[in-house]
Amino acid sequence: MEVGRAFMGYPLIEGSPFWKEAYVQMKEQNDEDAIALQLVTFLNELHSMGITPTAGVIKPGKDVIQMMKELLLDIQSKLFPYMRVEAQRQVTDNFNRFLHDPFNQSLKMTLIHGDFGAGNIIWHAEKSRIAGIIDFGGSGFGDPAYDFAGILSSYGQDFFEKCIGLYPGGRKIAERVYFYRSTFALQEALHGIVHHDEEAFENGIREFR
Repeated sequence: MEVGRAFMGYPLIEGSPFWKEAYVQMKEQNDEDAIALQLVTFLNELHSMGITPTAGVIKPGKDVIQMMKELLLDIQSKLFPYMRVEAQRQVTDNFNRFLHDPFNQSLKMTLIHGDFGAGNIIWHAEKSRIAGIIDFGGSGFGDPAYDFAGILSSYGQDFFEKCIGLYPGGRKIAERVYFYRSTFALQEALHGIVHHDEEAFENGIREFR
């Protein structure tokens, strides 16, 4: 355990991130249904894992409503000075609709990936299949709809519709998927401010100026 002499490694998953360009190529090869089934099977199994807050494996943390209230406060205090007035109103109204929806007051929390986007889905082009999922640093208890927001953001409406149609009870969570996706750019802008990342801030705030 001497500093500088300790090492930890793991086998590299063969493949590369499943960027939009790879998705377009896959779609042209008519493999879309098979890939959608792979991803949804993974998410269904992840979201169904029998890990409970009392098991001591993962702490339950805050509920979804509390997290979204805090996110809105962060956006209002840190980003509103850079946003046009109409965008401020639209963002506030969007959050309030979610926060005051009675159905959202008692959402079932499951184990989620937390960052289920193109960069963390590994694609094996030669085998035309998903080779693995990486980066579980954001995993924990949350709303399963959040993982589908990553699919919608990464690959668009058509592929999202395929995936949500394969997920048990998928249509019931679809509205929340759109809400979470609408927060991604603002979260990127917040990340930029907190971590002094000018590029991330500009990318996130651009449509709200």
